[in-house]
Amino acid sequence: MVNKLSWVGSKKHFVDEISVMTIGEKVVLGRFGGNSIAGQYKNEDGCLIWCDDKQDWEFVILLDAHFTAESAELVTSTMEKNESRFLDIFTLPVVSLFASLNSLVLDIFQSESFIQDCENVQGETACLLVFRKDNYLWCFSIGDCLLLLEHPELERLGEYQQNHRSFYEWVGKESTFNKKVPCYSTGVKELRTGDNHIIMTTDGLVECPNTSYNNGKDIYLMFQNVDTCEVGVRNLLEDIQSKNVRDSTTIVSWVIQNNKEATIPTDLK
Repeated sequence: MVNKLSWVGSKKHFVDEISVMTIGEKVVLGRFGGNSIAGQYKNEDGCLIWCDDKQDWEFVILLDAHFTAESAELVTSTMEKNESRFLDIFTLPVVSLFASLNSLVLDIFQSESFIQDCENVQGETACLLVFRKDNYLWCFSIGDCLLLLEHPELERLGEYQQNHRSFYEWVGKESTFNKKVPCYSTGVKELRTGDNHIIMTTDGLVECPNTSYNNGKDIYLMFQNVDTCEVGVRNLLEDIQSKNVRDSTTIVSWVIQNNKEATIPTDLK
């Protein structure tokens, strides 16, 4: 059974309020709309989460809109209308799945109907799509939401962030998909053997004053010595709330245990 959640900050803004919940068996969603005392009064973040614990995959779209939340609403509703197309692809073997998934997302965002719908909304949204199946993690990134991955082997080399934050890229009224050539980045990451901790976040977390969460290591320090992802996500949100952050923050976090042998260099075998 596919567990589903769809939310946009225009539905419930979580200003001055922290919410942490779990979708399915492992995907944790944390939301904080910012502090009203700092001037916040709305939330233009959004997310769509689908996961199937039996089939062992997760699909997450994280959105950070501006001006209004209309562009985030458009992306979530459009993806929901195409749910059957996504679910068909998710059943494919990984050898062909990611190329098909990439093509589907481009087909949707470049369709005449979607481009026309974008003309009728106010504002734009950053959009980060992430899909995990087997021992692979795929992402499709438009704009400046962040994808991070923690594993001891990567940590020793200082690797956390998996996508490049790209400014002046959006979907919406001034969409970079309305141009002759769409602007985005995409990639597939092989998970390491053992526990892999995936985090997606909007930029409210990394731009919070008096913190160093622009360093991935400091984000993951909040998950040390805690029993669950829920506690770690709450720790992060409570910290930025105490630092009087204005911008809204949405975090999605989950841990995947990979029992398959990951690629290692020849001289270390």
